[in-house]
Amino acid sequence: MTSFLSRIAMIHIVLLFSLTLSDYGFPQGVTSLGINYGQVANDLPPPQKVLDLLTSLKLTRARIYDTNPQVLTAFANSNVEIIVTVENQMLAVLMDPQQALQWVSTHIKPYFPATRITGIAVGNEIFTDDDTTLLAYLVPAIVSIHGALVQLGLGSIQVSTPNSLAVLAQSFPPSAGIFKSEVSGVMSQFLQFLSSTKTPFWINAYPYFAYKDDPNRVSLDYVLFNPNSGMVDPYTKLRYDNMLYAQVDAIIFAMARLGFNGIEVKVSETGWPSKGDADEIGATIENAAMYNRNLLRRQLENEGTPLRPNWRLDVYLFALFNEDMKPGPTSERNYGLYQPDCTMAYNVGLSALSSSSSSTSSASISLTSSATKASNKEYESLVYWMYVYLLTFHVFMRRPY
Repeated sequence: MTSFLSRIAMIHIVLLFSLTLSDYGFPQGVTSLGINYGQVANDLPPPQKVLDLLTSLKLTRARIYDTNPQVLTAFANSNVEIIVTVENQMLAVLMDPQQALQWVSTHIKPYFPATRITGIAVGNEIFTDDDTTLLAYLVPAIVSIHGALVQLGLGSIQVSTPNSLAVLAQSFPPSAGIFKSEVSGVMSQFLQFLSSTKTPFWINAYPYFAYKDDPNRVSLDYVLFNPNSGMVDPYTKLRYDNMLYAQVDAIIFAMARLGFNGIEVKVSETGWPSKGDADEIGATIENAAMYNRNLLRRQLENEGTPLRPNWRLDVYLFALFNEDMKPGPTSERNYGLYQPDCTMAYNVGLSALSSSSSSTSSASISLTSSATKASNKEYESLVYWMYVYLLTFHVFMRRPY
């Protein structure tokens, strides 16, 4: 009888122990983080060295802005998943299913599956491009490329297009999110495609721009993920402690207004410039480090937004390198986490764990935040004391009466 009770008690405690550990939520790593690998520069390292850098940083997702064969070849047989891009000027051609088939046969099929191509971005920010004629080509090109992929047995590759937040006519509060009326027709067609193929909506979201445009009204702490009072959506009563999540939820509400629920939203670009012109308020190395560091900590927890707390938000940081040939203001050339020589532009908490001789590896910085490190110690302590408790209880139950 005593043995039976002992076993029942042990089972009860083991179950309690298991629940305690699962509820503890100890993170297992950042699986929702990617990086944008732009190449508008004349001094970048060769693709193989870039792959070595990504591998040392334990980053397994990247996005490029073309179908550069050197990159696709270098990334073969690696664990890095890659999203490639169809340049905007190609959309008119790829509306034709035969041209799309030829394009996929030339630019995708020879590299797949050795190179882990997981997505094709058809154009970039087409809905808000200055060339308004491109919009009519977008959905036909997407449909043709998807059809070609299916025809060639590559249907697992997702097809979508990254969108600027400017596609919204209103984004605040998030529940008021609505697409601009002039794009709603094509947007409905695009969302129908995403819904039918179970493909995510990609958004390029930059809280930096909101702060730069109105620094007196937009809280810097709110856009940087720093502790702040946040804002409560007056209609949903959801509380937001950062702008990025509010922007994502505004997109979700905008899609719902067109009758589309359940489409996943992924952040295809977000970042903060470390340098800018005199009128680019907030473009400093301190703010860039803070934004990306805080975002990385959120990603470590595999968080969702207030509207979808159980949907892990995938984010691609912009960008891997500073790109010296990008046109526009100074900020455009200073979004990189790294310099072209693979040294850190600033420390955001990504560490090169490889044995290479680069300065990044010698830095030996952990992505784990101090709070997570403390949680790790608490976790180890919990495991130890639960073990002691189980052992003691077992011995006690075995005592004769």
